[in-house]
Amino acid sequence: MRNPQRRGAMAMEKSSSKYRTQFWYVAMVSFLLWLVLLYLFSSSATTVHTHERLFRPENVINLPINVPKHVQESDQAVLSVDVPQHDQEPDQPVVSAVDNNTLPVNTRGNDTSREVQISEDAKVVTDLVEELEKEKIENEKKRADSGLSGRTTRSRRGHREPRKARLEPEKKRVRHNDDDNERNVVNSDENHQSYDKELNFLEPKDDVGSKKDRVGKEMANGLSDNDIESDNTSETVSEPKNQRHFTPSKTVSKAKNRVTSRRNRPKVMVRPRATRRNDPCRGKYVYMHDVPSLFNEELLKNCWTLSRWTDMCELTSNFGLGPRLPNMEGVSGWFATNQFTLEVIFHNRMKQYKCLTKDSSLASAVYVPYYPGLDLMRFLWGPFPFMRDAAALDLMKWLRERPEWKRMDGRDHFMVAGRTTWDFMRTPENESDWGNRLMILPEIRNMTMLLIESSPWNYHGFAVPYPTYFHPSTNAEILQWQNRMRRIKRRYLFSFVGAPRPNLGDSIRTEIMDQCKASRRKCKLLECVSGSQKCYKPDQIMKFFLSSTFCLQPPGDSYTRRSTFDSILAGCIPVFFHPGSAYAQYVWHLPKDIGKYSVFIPEKNVKEGKASIEKVLSRIPRGKVVAMREEVVKLIPRLMYFNPSGKRGDAGRFEDAFDVAVDVVLQRVEGLRKRIEKGNEEIFEFPEQFSWKYNVFGNVEKHEWDSYFDRH
Repeated sequence: MRNPQRRGAMAMEKSSSKYRTQFWYVAMVSFLLWLVLLYLFSSSATTVHTHERLFRPENVINLPINVPKHVQESDQAVLSVDVPQHDQEPDQPVVSAVDNNTLPVNTRGNDTSREVQISEDAKVVTDLVEELEKEKIENEKKRADSGLSGRTTRSRRGHREPRKARLEPEKKRVRHNDDDNERNVVNSDENHQSYDKELNFLEPKDDVGSKKDRVGKEMANGLSDNDIESDNTSETVSEPKNQRHFTPSKTVSKAKNRVTSRRNRPKVMVRPRATRRNDPCRGKYVYMHDVPSLFNEELLKNCWTLSRWTDMCELTSNFGLGPRLPNMEGVSGWFATNQFTLEVIFHNRMKQYKCLTKDSSLASAVYVPYYPGLDLMRFLWGPFPFMRDAAALDLMKWLRERPEWKRMDGRDHFMVAGRTTWDFMRTPENESDWGNRLMILPEIRNMTMLLIESSPWNYHGFAVPYPTYFHPSTNAEILQWQNRMRRIKRRYLFSFVGAPRPNLGDSIRTEIMDQCKASRRKCKLLECVSGSQKCYKPDQIMKFFLSSTFCLQPPGDSYTRRSTFDSILAGCIPVFFHPGSAYAQYVWHLPKDIGKYSVFIPEKNVKEGKASIEKVLSRIPRGKVVAMREEVVKLIPRLMYFNPSGKRGDAGRFEDAFDVAVDVVLQRVEGLRKRIEKGNEEIFEFPEQFSWKYNVFGNVEKHEWDSYFDRH
């Protein structure tokens, strides 16, 4: 009997030990999971702290306008005015025209209560009043003792010379002030020169008294009407009860004209400073903001946080081009480039832009090197939707405080985003929806936004080509590749690379794939099903396009596809089914004559079975096919991006997608600048929903494509 009992006890003990082991496994897994959640929460909190560190309240100080006590105590008029930059002492911080309540500034030394120096205008008026006071006393002495007249004259001369000497350095500082435009510098010089003229104080007493009264009226009437204005503070004119108006009207009129000229200076300085006529960069200068590194460089340093499924550290290497690939068709310059790294590539290309300037007064356009796509990617699938907007809102606050922004309220600024516009158009009422609110922010709506896909219905977004796999370093590599594309033999009439979209009711991909399968030997299909790696290998994709005459490019999740540019790079003629896939998108880079380089088949005809893709393509004459392919091959340089690290000795023969985009941005900004100078309140004279039509055709008249872009 003991043996069965012992065996039962051993079994129970073994079972209990097994349960204890399982319990410890569960406990350990729960503990590790808790650590992971704690780490994620800590990372999110750290990111919030990082984004807000530039704008902490402790880093913000007020810059009040203080008036010296000896001026307040005097019985003369006191003018509280803002000190322009060229009137400040060298040891004072420069006060820019921004909101003092939000401007982060750096203080030097241990000075915590610096006073802003009273302006030169107030000093001139005060000096003149003092002179006339002394003149009055001297005239009284002159009547008592005529022998004092010579000494009185010398005293007056002694007062004039120091003031004149004090104004000379001021004139030099104004003339050498690079931040003012030429017109304002000339006006300032003329006003300063007016003070250098000799003043006639040898006038009869009655005339002086009458002029005192006139001056008093001018000062009371003129300055009370806000003749002295500032961007930051409201100026006031304090008049003590015993105020006396002694200043000669001619002199005060000059002082008033100087102040009024500052008031009449336009708040929007739209015209860049002129350069010599033979300057090759005249009208092409671009200024690049030195934004805080957390908006670009730190994103790359922390590249492992950008995606949960993709190694973005590898894909953002080589200036955003990704890992280098072996030569293709005997031509070098190939990289495994990710379609979302455009903003990194563009930034590095801008660093080598031949007309990049560090003097913003010369710039016709201003580039903001922010990586909005990479920034958004970190939180796109995360549990904290509000984090998607944090960096964008901080950047807009930073930009609003820049003097370059105030010239045109940002209308001369442009930015690049390496994702589609739909990733940046989340509305405030749908906080849990996809993307962030970048494209609907008021500051961004003043800028020019370059994206890989734009919305047809807004003014400020424009599409530029997706990054392809080809990034040559020299023009010779382009020529070599173009010649290879002209000679290559193509076995298939058309091909399609992509996956079906069964969840999208209006997608025609299923019909396209069915027609391709039915065409047998004339169509080559690469179906990107789950688990297949061919669609992610550049060499496999390019082989499909290199073997086909036509490449089908239907819409996918959005209007456009990166595949469009890969196929054109391979000399394959694109076939579109929706005008929003290319024609209404890449208006800067593609010809307006769509029949020269592409074929258009209405998607409705394919969906309803009215169009046979094989028949449509087979009916195109061979001569026209050759001409279309030649046009496609010529487009290759305009649709790819040069290697930012390359040094092209024969630069200028070809323009890449970057060059084309920058040139058109400069043209667009110049057009906006002219409209603003003409005083147009509304820069655009057509509804925003017709932007696509204006960009494509230059007008908003009815067109056969209207049904494709009908929003109702």
